[in-house]
Formats: sequence, structure tokens, C-alpha cells
Amino acid sequence: MRELAGIVALLAGFWPAAAQAGFRTPESVVRNVYAHYGQGAPELSKGLPRDAATARQFFDPSLRKVWSAPQVAPYDFLVQSPSWKLGPVAIAVIRRQYDKTYVAANFDNRGRPVTLNFILVSGPEGWLITDVESPHDSLRMFLEQFRN
Repeated sequence: MRELAGIVALLAGFWPAAAQAGFRTPESVVRNVYAHYGQGAPELSKGLPRDAATARQFFDPSLRKVWSAPQVAPYDFLVQSPSWKLGPVAIAVIRRQYDKTYVAANFDNRGRPVTLNFILVSGPEGWLITDVESPHDSLRMFLEQFRN
């Protein structure tokens, strides 16, 4: 029986959809989003990628296509600016409501305070982003507005 569990675990590592979808906690989703906005490794310093694999990993099915669609946006919604130098990111669950959890992300971007509320849903793939709200807009509305 242990051998079977080992084989299943090994095969799961080769199956990209299983290995790349969702996260275990709502906070981990947000933490991993902002890992792409650092000053470290080049692949983790260009913002959250707009490819299909990233969309599948971070967003619920209704937002994946819009995230990956070509667009000419004036800034990156997730940092509220065309460029970034982020201070520490504070992440806190602010509300759990039925199937959704709201997580606040607070940080400074080049000295300007930014607050975003991530709306996350839990499903078979793990925790995924269904929308992100700023004081003036939402990620869904922003992406639709600047879609080509």
C-alpha cells in the first residue's frame, strides 16, 4: 500500500494541472501573488505573468481567460502602478462569507500606501482568486476595460 501511495505522489509531480492549480489557504494565494513583485530573481521580479499556466494556478475559471487576454493597460492593477518597489506586504483575512474569503493586502509602493481586497473561493483545485477590489475599481472591470 505504501508503494502505491509513493507512485501516486510521484505521478502527481509529472501531471502539471494537479501540481499547479490552486493553493491551500487564502493567505498563501496573496503571498504568492506578491512574490512576483520582488527585487530578487528575474523570473520573480516582472509582476504576475499573464500566461495560461499562471492564470490556472491563481484565478478561478471565470477570470482565467480575461487575465491571459492581450491588453494594453496603463498600469499593473495588483500594485496600482506601472512600476513598483514594494515595502512589506501585510496580509489579513478580513471576512469569511459562505464560499468566499476576503483577504486584505496592504503595502507601500514607492512610498504610496496601497490597499487591495482579494476575494477568494475554495474549490476542488484549492483557493483561487475570483476578483480583487481597490477603493475605486475591481480587477475584473479593469481587465475588461483595457482588453484588446
